[in-house]
Amino acid sequence: MDARLNYFADPTAGKVLKYLMSAGKALKDTPLPTATQELVALRVSQINGCAVCIDMHTKEAAAAGETSVRLNLVAAWREATVFTQAERAALELAEEGTRVADAADGVSDEVWAQAAEHYDEEQLTALVILVSFMNAVNRLNIITRQPAGDYEPGQFH
Repeated sequence: MDARLNYFADPTAGKVLKYLMSAGKALKDTPLPTATQELVALRVSQINGCAVCIDMHTKEAAAAGETSVRLNLVAAWREATVFTQAERAALELAEEGTRVADAADGVSDEVWAQAAEHYDEEQLTALVILVSFMNAVNRLNIITRQPAGDYEPGQFH
């Protein structure tokens, strides 16, 4: 499968995406735990069906020490016993923040309160921006049919 656009060769993409990617890098430096960041990025990408991001975040999480059991269970996290309460709260917020079209109110007060029990304001800010960032990047990749499978951990760092 060939991509519809080559983001690396297009001058407009180069101008815009350098800022978007720098936002992604800034998120990596927030106090939101790395494991939580990768699990959330993976779950948002699964919901949206973004193969490139699923490939990337599965490999990045594994390279950071995440277990295959946890990675394989992200799609069914509610039934899995391998996630902390904090991670479960983050995954729930990520799902509601991604599936905004499914609920007129977006993220419920209950889900927000659960996340706020486990994360401070700076971490919550990072979590919200991460969910929004992943949704944007997923759409860029899906619209242009970016192929997946060749990502190498650390490729964009």
